Formats: sequence, C-alpha cells, structure tokens
Amino acid sequence: MTAEPLPAWAIPPRGGFTSDDLDRIPDLPPHTELIDGSLVFVSSQKSFHSLAMDLLEQGLRGTAPETLRVRREMSLVLNTRNRPEPDLVLVRAEAASDAADETGYQAADAVLVVEVVSPDSEERDRKRKPQLYAEAGIPHFWRVEKGGEGRLPVVYVFEREPATGAYVATGIHHDRLKVSVPFAVDIDLGGIDRL
Repeated sequence: MTAEPLPAWAIPPRGGFTSDDLDRIPDLPPHTELIDGSLVFVSSQKSFHSLAMDLLEQGLRGTAPETLRVRREMSLVLNTRNRPEPDLVLVRAEAASDAADETGYQAADAVLVVEVVSPDSEERDRKRKPQLYAEAGIPHFWRVEKGGEGRLPVVYVFEREPATGAYVATGIHHDRLKVSVPFAVDIDLGGIDRL
C-alpha cells in the first residue's frame, strides 16, 4: 500500500502563502484560513458554535443600520499574509453591494468581527486573531465562549483604543448582550435555547 502524494499546494512557497493564494489554490478544504502566511484548516463545528452564530447573526441582522451588512464565514483580507475567516463580520454596505462573486472583504470595510471560540481554535480566537484584527484597524471585536453549565453563550466585547491600536475590554455579557456601539444591540443570549 502506497500513500497518496500530497497536493502541490500542501508545500508552502518560500516566505509562506499570501492572501491571493487562497483564491488560486484548487481544492482547498472549505473555510481554510491564512494566519501569518500559513494555511489553517478548520475542523467541523460543534452544535454550540453553530447555534451561537445563528443567535448573534439573527440579532445583528435585526438591529444593524442600513449602512452595514452582516456576513457569515467570509474571509477578511487583513494584509498580504493574513486572511482569517471570522464567524461573523459586519461590513460597510457599499463593500457588500457588488460582492456576489467575492470570497472575502477588505479589513478597511469591517466594523465588527465576531469569533465563536471552539476547542481547536482557542489560542487563535483568544490571542492571535484579535491582535491581527486590531492591527488592521477594525474598531470592534466580540469573542463568544460557552458559559459554565448548559449552552448559554458569554460574549466578551472589545473596542479598539485609538492611541495604542489595541483592543480593550468594554464588557462581559452573560444573559443579555446590550451595547450601544458600533450601534444599539440588545440580544437575549438565553434565546440560544429556542433555536
């Protein structure tokens, strides 16, 4: 028995992959991300991950102003070596208006990025991705984690501090996500049990 040969794209080029490579490489697994020039393959979602995304997506779609659009699992070009795929991203409406064939958006068009933490992505979702989002100038970041008992989500809200360019925590929301920026949002997090 012989092993199947690796596809040509499995061997990174000198200097790593670029954000443009994600559109050119054939047969990449779905939801492949580019972090620091390396391809990151995402494992299957757990039920909590999917339900938390549904809950927040519905809440954001119901409250987002006409100037913004909610997009799910679309990549975000931060720079040449980084093109993550946030779980949810709010982009300016003009960036989304002609993007039917687009595979991602530019960081400059993003207002809010949401990541639901999974066991296989804890390190990236808690540390590296927020750092990259802040460096790219995205004003708001939410990190969603599973609460203690049951499946109630906990939402950690961050805002980019202009002087340092880093995110600072502005709230931890357990039962209800109620914020005024980037726009007024009020989501009953217990609604996850009704999905």
